Amino acid sequence: MNGLALLDYASVLVFALTGALVASRAQLDLVGFAFMACLTAVGGGTVRDLLLDRHPVFWVGQPDYILIAVSAAVLVFFTAHLVESRYNWLVWLDSFALSIAVAAGTGAALSLGQSGIIVVLMGVTTGCLGGLMRDVVCNEVPLVLKQGELYVSCALAGALSAVLATKFGLEGLLALGLCALVCWVLRAGSLLFGWQLPVYKARPPRQ
Repeated sequence: MNGLALLDYASVLVFALTGALVASRAQLDLVGFAFMACLTAVGGGTVRDLLLDRHPVFWVGQPDYILIAVSAAVLVFFTAHLVESRYNWLVWLDSFALSIAVAAGTGAALSLGQSGIIVVLMGVTTGCLGGLMRDVVCNEVPLVLKQGELYVSCALAGALSAVLATKFGLEGLLALGLCALVCWVLRAGSLLFGWQLPVYKARPPRQ
């Protein structure tokens, strides 16, 4: 198993846990847990593979990704009641999933020899779309759009750091490790210290 496949497996597992946690907050049944876990786990990677014209889509070629997501859903279904603050677990697990998924998407695009812009966009797509689907389907405020927090910008910075690292001769998993680290540090800093970008504020029109 190569490094890119390992990143996809890790991304699927951690994102599936976040999907199941959102399902627990929505008080869904076991099938609902499995659906949310799978949607979150493979949503971003599916869009990535379709856009990159990769055949087959990663989880179609390796159905064990779905088995991992369903197993995570079952685990959370029977243990979520033991967690004191499911939302705190959700946002922190999501931060790790985001970082891993951005690295996986970035690596997939790099392996196909895509241009820097496409590499960055595929990293952002893989990292952000699964969580966005999860939150929209369960009628939660999407973490990706939550005011006052960095999210998409973390994915963007992580993917961009990998592209720049490859330009300076850093190859393979080292560049992708830097990608995940940059993304997670920014996301964690936003959660812990309130790092954020300027927010638009309406002003009265000039006379």
